[in-house]
Amino acid sequence: MKISLLDRSLYLKGLVLLIRKDRRIDAAERAMAVRVGKILGFENKFSEKVIEELLDNKYIVDVPPHFSAPDIARCFIKDGLKLSIVDGQLHEKELVWLKSIAETNGLEEAWYDDAVKTTTDQECGDLEGILEAKYLEWE
Repeated sequence: MKISLLDRSLYLKGLVLLIRKDRRIDAAERAMAVRVGKILGFENKFSEKVIEELLDNKYIVDVPPHFSAPDIARCFIKDGLKLSIVDGQLHEKELVWLKSIAETNGLEEAWYDDAVKTTTDQECGDLEGILEAKYLEWE
């Protein structure tokens, strides 16, 4: 599936905002977000810097990303759910954030509920290897 630069930026920003929801950055969350950034074509240093400044940057607007296509939003939510549980905890604020993204992008509630159930049933250890972002491509 093709993804624009704007959608790639929204994807990474949305994941960074998701990490911020529990007010701490776990090493596994950091590693996964940097990996997604690399998959999306961003330099590791850039992704690291964005994550590093995440908690203290009051200028990052906490608005759910609206992607250009529902399929991109679905990929994002699946990766967001994986990122949410990679630290071993799924926080309510993370679920609320992801659900707001599903709503913003017109995804059905039943699809979202199924994605949550499917992802939370997976083992935390294998989550990074099955990122949805790796199926996205750009010109």
